[in-house]
Amino acid sequence: MVRWTADHNVYIKILYWGMGGSGKTTVVDTLYRLTKDQKQDIEPTGNLTKIAMASGSTLYFDRGIFRSTKQTKVFYHVYTVAGQSRFSPLRKKIFKGTDGVIFVVDSQTHFFEDNIESLKELKNITRGQLITEIPLILMINKQDLSEVIGEEDFKQVLKDEKLWFEPDHELYIWNPIIYKTCALYEKQQGIIRSFSECARRTGLYQIYGNGKAPVGDNFLKISKEIPDL
Repeated sequence: MVRWTADHNVYIKILYWGMGGSGKTTVVDTLYRLTKDQKQDIEPTGNLTKIAMASGSTLYFDRGIFRSTKQTKVFYHVYTVAGQSRFSPLRKKIFKGTDGVIFVVDSQTHFFEDNIESLKELKNITRGQLITEIPLILMINKQDLSEVIGEEDFKQVLKDEKLWFEPDHELYIWNPIIYKTCALYEKQQGIIRSFSECARRTGLYQIYGNGKAPVGDNFLKISKEIPDL
């Protein structure tokens, strides 16, 4: 849930979710470096917090706080979850209060089913809130490797899980955008764009939909003010 403080600061929680090893920590590392070294719409405040195993895998969570450079009272609390199956109870705790989700897919073909299981777990935890109340963005990560799945492959998964809507549905405009990405800093692709879109949608949900996907008259109001919708 978006939080407002007495000094009128706004805090938004964005969560990176995905199977173990999908690249969530690397994504946040690269997001941090890009926004620290280059002028972007957000900038980091302080350093990243990491609780990792000796192997480098996330043990509990990674966390970073970023501030909007255009609206300086807007802050983003960015978290990742530990993707290994044994950390399911921890993922549920970290999910609480999430305003927007970026699902990170390991696009290597041999992990296809593992990604689906991770999505199903997310869907179960959110109890029908994905898209209707919580914006969902997808990163098809590790596109720099060979033998990877593409956008259409995972779009079918979204359809099977009822997380994709046809043009005649009122939520069609809020279908997840699927970005082909590479999390490595030297090869980075889609890191800023995917975060920015999740942040943008989260703001629209709060401002025009009172915490839900704006539809009907609320959507018409947005479309007049923001013509590219």
